[in-house]
Amino acid sequence: MDVPGMNRRKFIKVSGVAAAATAGIEGILAAQRAPARAQGTKLHLLRWNDFVPAADEVLAKQMPEASKALGAEVTLERINANDLQARITAAISSGSGPDIIHVLKNWPHLYEKSLVDVSDVAEATGKAQGGFYPAMTELCKVGSTWRAVPHAIVGGQIAYRKSLFEEVGAKEFPKTWQQYREVGTKLKAKGYPIGQTAGHTFGDAPVFWYSFMWAWGGKEVEKDGRTVALNSKETIESVKFAVGFWKDACDEGGLAWDDSNNNRAFLSGTISATINGASIYVESLRNKEKYRTEKGALMHTDILHAPNPAGPAGVFHLHAPFSHAVMGYSKNQKLAKDFLRWLHGKEQFEPWFVAQKGFSVGSTTDWEKHKMWDLDPVMMPYRTAARAFRLYGYAGPPGRAASEAESKYIITDMYAKAIQGMKPEDSVKWAETELKKIYA
Repeated sequence: MDVPGMNRRKFIKVSGVAAAATAGIEGILAAQRAPARAQGTKLHLLRWNDFVPAADEVLAKQMPEASKALGAEVTLERINANDLQARITAAISSGSGPDIIHVLKNWPHLYEKSLVDVSDVAEATGKAQGGFYPAMTELCKVGSTWRAVPHAIVGGQIAYRKSLFEEVGAKEFPKTWQQYREVGTKLKAKGYPIGQTAGHTFGDAPVFWYSFMWAWGGKEVEKDGRTVALNSKETIESVKFAVGFWKDACDEGGLAWDDSNNNRAFLSGTISATINGASIYVESLRNKEKYRTEKGALMHTDILHAPNPAGPAGVFHLHAPFSHAVMGYSKNQKLAKDFLRWLHGKEQFEPWFVAQKGFSVGSTTDWEKHKMWDLDPVMMPYRTAARAFRLYGYAGPPGRAASEAESKYIITDMYAKAIQGMKPEDSVKWAETELKKIYA
């Protein structure tokens, strides 16, 4: 996709910031040359390898435009999302590394002291684009200070094979977890289990297991954010159900899966459903002839999406949020913030958003109104998914302790240990002990 040309008027318009905040960029463009401080400067951006390659292609094409506008060489590096935390830790420890790093989840709380205050960029961006979803504000704003600029949200919904569900009598997606287990049992008996990871992987594991726990009424801590409340009847019941659900309905190899295994399993026709961003469907559209059902039909024609089933406490979702943080060790902090004003502006965000086809949605509400959503009804469940977004650490705030607990996969491991044979009560007690070490 071609990226719109850059000129002074467009740049200032799409940045969406106050005159005081944009004075540096406006001066650069008015003078038609980079200031002495920027000439020869390199700005290093580190991001994940997107599950939608077309969006990464758009981003790569935008880097020369950003370089021209800023008068500095902007370089883009991409790595596997599961490797981002190790790079962040190493960079902070050494005091050198990328100027801007793509941060996930509530990492702004975890690395607060090592991140630059980007409140001016975040507040202007949110104001210009309909306001951030409340969850993104909670994740990126630590106290009164924005430590990252919200970028996008990968919504978690269940991708499922319409024809396979109909073959076992499910003409619509199950409304409750018990119904899902019953349908999944029939599907597994036919050789098409539900696919789910219970491993240490950044997206699908926490997105599934936190939401699962909440559906039974389980929670990590009380509202005070300190009192660990995990070891409850509700949590234990959820673990007991998970053990049966896994054995009856799931591909039991999922204990070792990362965020790409379920995508490959679905597209190869070996599983019937999985919680995921829309990357499975997007890939089936990108390579239509490559992916077919066992009956020879194009796979994309047999995929639908649905929200999570309901448990005794209701329906809940955890999504995968992404933001950009400027690192405290960077020698180019002002330039990095100028770049984020540009990258998060509407004109630059739009071609990236369109290339995503709904896999990643905007972190602000204006993007729900985009005409892209009218093109494909299969993607509609993702349009407003970010409005149903509960956060790590519930019922407390998504602070540093909640971030550490999630980073250590304590909730995921609570279920994985029980699936592998530990008594549910013991797996919950283990997780409770681990949480108390953190929240204490």
